[in-house]
Amino acid sequence: MSLNYQSLEKLLSELEIFGRSHDQANMDRSHRMLNITRETGEFLNVLVQATNAKRILEIGTSNGYSTLWLAQAAQAIDGHVFTVELSEYKIELAARNFARSGISNFITQVEGNAKNLLEAKSDSSFDLLFLDSERSDYLDWWPHIRRILRPGGLLVMDNALSHAEEVAAFILLVSADPAYSTCTVPVGKGEFLATDAGKLKTSLSTGV
Repeated sequence: MSLNYQSLEKLLSELEIFGRSHDQANMDRSHRMLNITRETGEFLNVLVQATNAKRILEIGTSNGYSTLWLAQAAQAIDGHVFTVELSEYKIELAARNFARSGISNFITQVEGNAKNLLEAKSDSSFDLLFLDSERSDYLDWWPHIRRILRPGGLLVMDNALSHAEEVAAFILLVSADPAYSTCTVPVGKGEFLATDAGKLKTSLSTGV
């Protein structure tokens, strides 16, 4: 086991403890970390490597816990994670954590509104998009998410089971798209997966 792996594992464990204690002491949702579970982090790590997702976009950095799981996988396949966050407080927390991780070269932080970023990105910019942000915005973001994912790209959304009612309309919208294959996996707080298999088949048949 490398020293880098041991250092990252120690940091992840530390962030898990911090996230739980911090959130228990803060009732204001905007200041809570709301981190994914370790099980979800491991799941994301495997998904990135299994799909060779070298261009990753995370919407909702928080303190960087989930970003580190994605970046660890990105490092293994020479990929890169772009992560967007609006809260200056969380951006600063994440920056400090990334600096300690030993894998900051595989992470680019973006400060600002996620919709503005999505609108600015060109078509097929990303291989995998991890969605863990303001759930009320997902419906509005969907046309841009659909556009910037490459053919065969993968969308992963957290909280599919823990906040099922809040994301029901979004899941229904994506699942109704004939180009997409979807499923919900009972990992962590529930992960909704969607891949545009239809778009991939079209691009292969047309040579695009």
